[in-house]
Amino acid sequence: MKQAFSVVFILFFFQFSSAQLFSKERILNNENFDKARLSYGYYLGFNVYDYDIDYYTDVKDIQVFKSIGFNVGLVGNVRINDYVDIRLEPGLVISRRELNYSSTYFDGMTFEKKDLSREIQSTFIHIPLLIKLSAKRINNIKPFVLGGISTALNLSSQQENPDDNSKNVFRVTKNNMYYELGIGIDIYLNWFKFTPSIRGVFSMQDELVKDIDPSSPWTSNIAQMQTRGLFINFTFQ
Repeated sequence: MKQAFSVVFILFFFQFSSAQLFSKERILNNENFDKARLSYGYYLGFNVYDYDIDYYTDVKDIQVFKSIGFNVGLVGNVRINDYVDIRLEPGLVISRRELNYSSTYFDGMTFEKKDLSREIQSTFIHIPLLIKLSAKRINNIKPFVLGGISTALNLSSQQENPDDNSKNVFRVTKNNMYYELGIGIDIYLNWFKFTPSIRGVFSMQDELVKDIDPSSPWTSNIAQMQTRGLFINFTFQ
């Protein structure tokens, strides 16, 4: 699914850019839109979250089954010059992942089928601070790249829960830091600016909260577990 989203976005990006670049000059929509020092908007979008897991010993990898989540938030943009902007994009991010274990993790132990799967549902208050670097506007489009750092508060982390996997509770950290990289294209319409973008989100810390039992089959072999995410957002300003 992640690959399909990427292909659709790239094809859309190429087709729209080509239509604008190789056509004669057009009437500019919202010609003075980007001259404002401050501008605001909102975004809606989708996400796919994964985990990058490092192990202490070489056994069969834990499979991470991913689901499509939802993003919604606000945009605050500060114009530095024609090519540089600083953006704050606080929002709500909802995601779901499922970890599936091989029976080898439970060698010598009694287990049930339900012990081989753990669901991780997350609701984040996600706050990215980004630098947006834009190309020169051509007709009614302007491609850009952006990058920055973000923090997220996971309201569903279970970090403080005294129960752990022995009682079917998989715990992850509540506060997380990420770096983000992305591309997009500003499309100037008659009444507003529409911006589709695609962005990678990469955790900078271990997010696993270990089980109380140091030999727990669910967490003892995990050296580090970090989020890798893909955002596809549609911004309206």
